[in-house]
Amino acid sequence: MSTLRLLGVGWYFQFKMILRSPFDGIGNVLYPLFFATTALFVFRAGQSPRTLIYASLGAAVMGMWSSVSTSAGSAMPRHFSLVMLPATLGLATVGIYNLAATLLWGRLVFGIPLTITHPLLFALSVVGTVLAFGGLGLLFAVSFVRFRAAWVLGNFFEYPVWLICGFLVPLALLPGWVRPISWVLAPTWGMSAIRESALGGTPLPDLLLCLALGTAYVALGVLVTDRVLYDARGRGTLSLT
Repeated sequence: MSTLRLLGVGWYFQFKMILRSPFDGIGNVLYPLFFATTALFVFRAGQSPRTLIYASLGAAVMGMWSSVSTSAGSAMPRHFSLVMLPATLGLATVGIYNLAATLLWGRLVFGIPLTITHPLLFALSVVGTVLAFGGLGLLFAVSFVRFRAAWVLGNFFEYPVWLICGFLVPLALLPGWVRPISWVLAPTWGMSAIRESALGGTPLPDLLLCLALGTAYVALGVLVTDRVLYDARGRGTLSLT
């Protein structure tokens, strides 16, 4: 219970700080609208409501991932994993706004109907994706801390994950060698679960895979944290600047 309380309190305060950050706060308000507008203009040529919903959901999860990848890459000054995980979960939680803003923007500006076939599974898929993003952000934070340009490195991974995980481009259109990479990335399964629950498919297997990978990221992040701290104490090489 003390661990859960630490995670809960840490998430609450980290989330409040993110909302008050000039960079993260303002950026997370504007980015989803930019992503949604760009994606919907591209997909609008298809003239299919289903295609536009596909693009809306993809643009929404793009914004969610952007909230995590860039900022979590430089979140290491809090050394311990149980203190760091709430920070990355807070960043991922901001992504829920991205989802809501993108869908509402598509409805009000582009006239896309907001039809969710399985509302409960849709909500569970969104929460599961947020948790998995938080775990992946933790792994990024503890892995990138060894590099002085951690923020730049996190930003570098933003766009490839959009593509490899099929946020807007179907995985079937990508080269065959890309698919095994996408299978080990939780955003792939989170995106699939969100789309399946919205469009009337079977999201549960994808949601379970997303959560399993997110749990694996947290476990690996804890191990990497221990290794980084041990190496920092032994060599005095850890850079926090």
